[in-house]
Amino acid sequence: MDNRPESRVDAQILVRVWGMDADGRPFFQNANANNLSSEGAQLSSISHPLKAGDVIGIQHAEKKARFKVIWVIDGGHARKIDVGVQLLPNQRSPWQDLAAWEKQEASTSGNKRRFERHKVLFPIEISFEDSRRSHIHTSATDIGGRGCYVETLLPLPLGTRVHITFWMNDEKFQTSGVVRTSDPGVGMGIEFTALDNTVQEQLQQHLDKLDDGLASRDAAKGASNSKS
Repeated sequence: MDNRPESRVDAQILVRVWGMDADGRPFFQNANANNLSSEGAQLSSISHPLKAGDVIGIQHAEKKARFKVIWVIDGGHARKIDVGVQLLPNQRSPWQDLAAWEKQEASTSGNKRRFERHKVLFPIEISFEDSRRSHIHTSATDIGGRGCYVETLLPLPLGTRVHITFWMNDEKFQTSGVVRTSDPGVGMGIEFTALDNTVQEQLQQHLDKLDDGLASRDAAKGASNSKS
């Protein structure tokens, strides 16, 4: 009997992979992903050394997510290497819409986090207690009322304390934060540590509307393309 907790799809797609390799060097490349599931995949034709436990970014079409390398098989110089990857917590699979395994999240909405994270580009400014350090103007790629994730090749060290500034409807908000995850070559997760509960709720509602608007636009675009 097959006891695997998830079904897999026998398909192959082209993805973009980036991160920090086993030698500590940043890399970007295209690769083939197959044996797809809602929680992972197998990547082939990787030309950079990786090891189990590494965190890498994977993009399919316009969707990105972070994965952990679970296993590595060296296929020799000609075949390069194959790796198995697993989706990190609180990430959404970039190929989720391709597979038959897609879960009915609406029926389990009672289990959703109070502050659901949204994969939208959200401009923020990162500054430091040390005024001599330059401010960082960037965009979070994953954000909710309690924190965000910023993609960068050179993330700040774990525990770094920062100040976050963002805008909603032309109104400026600020909070202190701390780096809770630091994935070299991929990015960093920042927890908002001093954001008022009311502002958290306001930010979450703003993100909900923003994400719904993007989803509606994508749906309309897809419908238009299917008619052409």
